[in-house]
Amino acid sequence: MTGVAVASEALQAALADRYDALTQSLRTRLLTFVLGAFDGLRALRDADVVEFLDRVVPVVVATQAQMGQVTDAYLSAVMADMLGATAAPAGVVLPEALRGTPPEEVYRRPFVQAWTALADGKDFLDAREMGRNRLLSIAETDLQLARTHAAQQSMTRGGARFYRRRLSGGKNCALCTIASTQRYRVADLMPIHPGCHCKPEPLPGDKDPGQVIDEQLLKEAHDAVAQGVGASDAGGRSPDYRQVIITRQHGEIGPLLAVRRQNFTGPDDIPAT
Repeated sequence: MTGVAVASEALQAALADRYDALTQSLRTRLLTFVLGAFDGLRALRDADVVEFLDRVVPVVVATQAQMGQVTDAYLSAVMADMLGATAAPAGVVLPEALRGTPPEEVYRRPFVQAWTALADGKDFLDAREMGRNRLLSIAETDLQLARTHAAQQSMTRGGARFYRRRLSGGKNCALCTIASTQRYRVADLMPIHPGCHCKPEPLPGDKDPGQVIDEQLLKEAHDAVAQGVGASDAGGRSPDYRQVIITRQHGEIGPLLAVRRQNFTGPDDIPAT
């Protein structure tokens, strides 16, 4: 390994660490704020909904914009290092309604969740907790959507054709681990799932590296599955993971990493995100 390669790897690692710290800080601050605003409501009536939306939606939209700018700066620096150029983030433009649905409607859903639970006979505390969990999932997903949309804009502008999903530094689910061994096309938005913290990372060059880019990690993931369920085959025969871990097109979120048994056909089928 040459000195230049070592220096480049060190820079890439430093950029990734800094980006992870910034995005984790954004996530923590937003979740603390929105959950605190929900917890501070005296009741869950219509007036409380209006108060909550007036306070929370502007902060959510602003934090999504911050996530977009931080992601653009990170990916611009990564691509510049790959090309031996100077980083030049040009900024990204994210619509307020990343889901294609007004955020006011999206952030009203935790209350609908709680009201539905009350109508089903749940006590108030349980119903409120169900609404709170829905809010947590929505806010996390919205930040991840801001990341993926910004990444696609930034990588397209930088001339990247392919990318991988880089796992977070914490505990990662089997869906993300197996998906991280695959290459994706920049033209395709990165599939996510509720609670996903993976980040898109451009692959060097414009030559297709092939579908599997990390054979060793894929083998380790299948070995771990085998220990848990007693059967695994990285070749996709028994069980066939190409038929189990797939990408669904979600009506609001877009590409969603999922298992085959999940189907979303209309508004009533949208999961708690």
